[in-house]
Amino acid sequence: MKPTLFLSDLHLAPDRPAAAAAFRAFARGPAREAAAVYILGDLFDVWIGDDQLREPFARGIADDLAAVSAAGVALFVGRGNRDFLLGARFARATGATLLPDEQAVDVGGERLVVLHGDELCTGDAEYQRYRARMRAPASIRRLEAMPYWMRRLIAWSLRRKSRRANALKADAIMDVAPDAVADAFRRHGVTRMIHGHTHRPARHAVTVDGVARERIVLHDWDDRGYYVEASSAGFHVRDVTG
Repeated sequence: MKPTLFLSDLHLAPDRPAAAAAFRAFARGPAREAAAVYILGDLFDVWIGDDQLREPFARGIADDLAAVSAAGVALFVGRGNRDFLLGARFARATGATLLPDEQAVDVGGERLVVLHGDELCTGDAEYQRYRARMRAPASIRRLEAMPYWMRRLIAWSLRRKSRRANALKADAIMDVAPDAVADAFRRHGVTRMIHGHTHRPARHAVTVDGVARERIVLHDWDDRGYYVEASSAGFHVRDVTG
């Protein structure tokens, strides 16, 4: 059985060449040998609309993903807090299916739920208000109607504000809330969850309603890449370098 691969928080950008090189190695190696690949948000460090595909760096990443799709691999991409403007043009360019905020999927006969993970951080009320406001359909339409240079400036400004705000927040506030995790398990009726966002890779044993469950948190990428490989041998973390 070919494996299914899960990854998130690559934060690809021209000024992060090691992560970009690791992604190319992943896309040209393990990804093409998989049954399916799930990228669970923040593929890009910033995505200001699908017209970003005109930039050489973004187009190169899209071309690598298109080659994965062309190899017969089912490719799924979730939207993260940095790239929630990924849209239909990106999907067509890559052959990817864009995921909703939460998606139950079948992997080797097991049903599990995948998501980016920021929606689980309900202790950060300020961020959740910002998330709801920015992802409202009317807000997205307004953003996409702005000139490209203006969106780039807004993204730069929001990132600066986010870094300052996060520096003042307690670590626990920016992690997932147990109640939100339990609710997600109940909604989907599964015993395993895979997500990213928090940059706190781990495997957590969770008991919800008396049932043992597992929450797998994916690695963020730095000078190398990481993914979780699900196969008949179980779920295992792999790494890749450029």
